[in-house]
Amino acid sequence: MNPFGERLAAAAAARGPLVVGIDPHLALLRDWGLPPDLGGLERFAMTVVEALGDRVAVLKPQSAFFERFGSRGIAVLERLLAAVRDAGALSLLDVKRGDVGSTTAGYAAAYLDPASPLAADAMTASPYLGFGSLDPLLEAAYGHGRGVFVLALTSNPEGAAVQRATGPDGRTVAQAVLDSAAAANAAELARTGGPLGSVGVVVGATVGGHGHRLEHLRGPVLAPGLGAQGATPADLPAVFGRALPLVLPAVSREVLAAGPDPAALRAATARLTAAVHSIGR
Repeated sequence: MNPFGERLAAAAAARGPLVVGIDPHLALLRDWGLPPDLGGLERFAMTVVEALGDRVAVLKPQSAFFERFGSRGIAVLERLLAAVRDAGALSLLDVKRGDVGSTTAGYAAAYLDPASPLAADAMTASPYLGFGSLDPLLEAAYGHGRGVFVLALTSNPEGAAVQRATGPDGRTVAQAVLDSAAAANAAELARTGGPLGSVGVVVGATVGGHGHRLEHLRGPVLAPGLGAQGATPADLPAVFGRALPLVLPAVSREVLAAGPDPAALRAATARLTAAVHSIGR
């Protein structure tokens, strides 16, 4: 399989950079008139894929909302990931895993190895046991043409105490994560010559004035926070500056609130995609 960065660049060029989350909160199930059970979960998830799977570059299921139903919820997640693949979109599984040694290798096998029923095109990961602890994920990603999005500057207020703490070299923890991702991408692109690295980072669209360097990443920047969290497409240039061409704006409730009507979901997505295009990249 071609490197993830190459596949992502092609998908974003064809369909736009918007990432749509599949987050079946109980409140959203209720708003859609669906029961808060396994049937409601599957109906919700598959409706989003059927409405948007042939229109957006990336769909991002949040694993927690499937895990809460136990093994049966995980089975729905397996079917969802297969449906996303069949629809032609890339899947980004939001699991935020992070551990060491054989445990990280286990996560890599679960989420990045195409032999696994839970394999996605990319996954989210936490670097707070040290960026090097993610090596098994990166190795699996390179080997299978998959991607890893590493938390760097998240928009939740609690994250600042860790992410903006300063290390002995004067860099913040977040900048060290960004620099490590940039180094991984530089090494990959030296091997492949591709347009985009396969190691992405997560930087919230609401973290204006963050003062961190991003333009050297050469990989994708997942930017959650549009819509319900308060950011708009017009905010993106100020937050990301010269790194704007790397940004994948992520939305969830701003689109999902339009359901369950597929036409309304498509209209909400088209409106946001047009708004992102209007700011220029």
